[in-house]
Amino acid sequence: MNLNISGHHIEVTPSIRDYVTAKLDRITRHFDHVIDVNVILTVEKLAQKIEANVHVRGKDIFVQSEDADMYAAIDSLADKLDRQILKHKERSNNINRQSGAVKHQTSE
Repeated sequence: MNLNISGHHIEVTPSIRDYVTAKLDRITRHFDHVIDVNVILTVEKLAQKIEANVHVRGKDIFVQSEDADMYAAIDSLADKLDRQILKHKERSNNINRQSGAVKHQTSE
């Protein structure tokens, strides 16, 4: 998994980088086929905003979160992204089963 973290009007400190990396490791625990992750941290007046664009095979998943605290925004983003990844994984498994794979066919 390639991880790219950048900041807009904010310096990405090693502690923020480690925190984002630790939170995004949860994604690879649920779904191994993540190719690329781009994370943008933004500060606009009093709002801390974080966006993530995850490239998996066959789909790009975009998630954003906004909060007054950067760490709370990262937590919220990780939860949203986790739900989206699990939904994508479930859909791809259902498509494979419905397409008539040999091991899932019933013999009559």
